[in-house]
Amino acid sequence: MKSMIGDTVSVVVPAYNCSRTIKSAVDSVLSQSVPTKVIVVDDCSSDDTLEKLSCYSDDPRVVIVRNEKNLGVAASRNKGVREADGRYVAFLDSDDMWLPDKLEKQLELIKKTGAVLCSTARKLMSEDGKKTGRIIEVPERVTYRKLLRGNVINCSSVLIEREVALKYPMGNDDIHEDYICWLQILRDHGFAVAVNEPLLLYRQMRHSKSGSKLSSAKKTFAVYRKVGYGFFRSCLYFICYAVNGVIKYLF
Repeated sequence: MKSMIGDTVSVVVPAYNCSRTIKSAVDSVLSQSVPTKVIVVDDCSSDDTLEKLSCYSDDPRVVIVRNEKNLGVAASRNKGVREADGRYVAFLDSDDMWLPDKLEKQLELIKKTGAVLCSTARKLMSEDGKKTGRIIEVPERVTYRKLLRGNVINCSSVLIEREVALKYPMGNDDIHEDYICWLQILRDHGFAVAVNEPLLLYRQMRHSKSGSKLSSAKKTFAVYRKVGYGFFRSCLYFICYAVNGVIKYLF
């Protein structure tokens, strides 16, 4: 089925020592029902990630960009956005996967609503790729104030206008770089939309940034401080985040 927009979607995949999962991630992009270009940004992997990617050497849809030094995931995503073309960019982490109609449904919703950013719900997998049966739903419309109560926009589910991604580059690898970015975008653009279907298969990695709940909580509080809120206001939003987190993972 052809894209309603007509543009090829550039998909940025930051990669670092991900030889076990990188091929399944890339293949899930190439299986989309709309035209895609995959930009894999290798952040100086020391394993056989690049060897795994060699099977795409003759595929014009796959571009491999190698960092000369380790830049981190935020700078790698930014580099991928600069390498992209077309109107839309999507992000996918190297350990996650998409269902085949993910981008098509997002493009349709963006065209219908005029939003600059669209996410989706996600189905959780264990680290070894087994489905857990858990689905994390998303509100179909997210405002800046709603996003302050907790980050409901998963980076691997995001489709965004490239010009917006260029204007709001990610930074702050030491905290939640994507959360800060979404807050900045929604503060200026009003709202984001979402397809409340689990079109993203999200792998729960024990050693990821969000793998430790305590570490993730500290980073979330740092986000509120980073976007300009005082200590007590940050505490208020942090309480909302904590309550939403309990509801999301326990119910």
